Amino acid sequence: MKIVSVDIMKVPSADPSFSGNGQGSKEDWCPLVIRINTDTDICGFGEAGLAYGKGWRGGFGMLQDFSEVIIGEDPLNIEKIWDKLFNTTYWGIAGGVVVNAAISAIDIALWDIKGKYYNTPTYEILGGKTNDHLRAYASQLQYNWGEHIDKLKLITPQDYAQVTKKVMSEGYDALKFDPIMLSDQPDGGGTWNTKGTVSQHVIKVAYDRVKAMRDVAGDDLDIIIDMHANSDTTSAIKIGQALEDLNILYYEEPVNTLNPDNTLEVSQHVNIPIAAGERVFTRWGFRKFFEDRSIKVAQPDLCLAGGISEAKKICDMAYTYDINAQVHVCGGPIAIAAALQVEAVIPNFLIHEVYQRAINAKDRATCKYDDYQPVNGFIDIPDRPGIGQELKPEVIAKCKKVTIK
Repeated sequence: MKIVSVDIMKVPSADPSFSGNGQGSKEDWCPLVIRINTDTDICGFGEAGLAYGKGWRGGFGMLQDFSEVIIGEDPLNIEKIWDKLFNTTYWGIAGGVVVNAAISAIDIALWDIKGKYYNTPTYEILGGKTNDHLRAYASQLQYNWGEHIDKLKLITPQDYAQVTKKVMSEGYDALKFDPIMLSDQPDGGGTWNTKGTVSQHVIKVAYDRVKAMRDVAGDDLDIIIDMHANSDTTSAIKIGQALEDLNILYYEEPVNTLNPDNTLEVSQHVNIPIAAGERVFTRWGFRKFFEDRSIKVAQPDLCLAGGISEAKKICDMAYTYDINAQVHVCGGPIAIAAALQVEAVIPNFLIHEVYQRAINAKDRATCKYDDYQPVNGFIDIPDRPGIGQELKPEVIAKCKKVTIK
């Protein structure tokens, strides 16, 4: 079997349900999906983790460049192809988000092909199930929750109390939100300094939002705090210490992960487990966080960290340090399906992320099969061959597409 062509596709995605840090562009949500085609009737789908923020055009181009490298290869030789992309493309070793996103998408598609070739779910080839019925949490609730949202940005403690009731009514017993991303102005904007010697006002706003959730839920809900690296070391410590009495499950990305020592400093001063990983790439990027034990939850993103191959290795490395792991999920249905394959296998799995965008009806309609939404706060592992998900042919026909042969 040989790779004969690769289709690189920007999936159309109307009516974005949040800004995605894209500064108000019409293209704030841009899933990038590839289809690797072979000289048989088997093809594989993968996704690059650049659906939000700014970067999809870079990923679209990098996928074209890297696809040229794999034409003619046997798609079953996944480790060989990964190493070739990493070591022989000059910029593979240097890494970075765009480079690693391209490697990730290709790797996911290859695992999809391999599962289909052996007519088995990818998780079976990875080692078989350790987990089946995965606990899940509702994620990014500062942007509200649900398919039909009237109020996009939550500001007041009452807003956060209401959204907590909403997700709990759906059976979730865990949620995640960013308490400082939106200011307390009516539009969530205005002057809002969350770094340095952060003001007591900012700390109080964050505390009151979390406290409102805790008061509504009691002790029956796990609350995860995601800072999106919008705080620096000083402010992350002050805010984290203020939240300690609210029983936080973990404190995600409190600081920029480019300097691991800063994460270590926060972990030494805040009595909440630290999580990080969505902007850390490959096992080499995670190494220091494991060795200095600054994080207690590793969160590799399959679509950024190096694909299924690399995420599995990262999670296994974490296991040797008694560190829990989960896949960071912020993409389309292909990304979600791939994440479930890894989370099914790893024994140190913690909890599955259900991104607020993942319940958008139009995005869900792009996928060929069931889109794996939780029921009563839990999600089951699909048992279709490969990763268990594809784009619909009619969606592919509408994509911005380039084919490499």
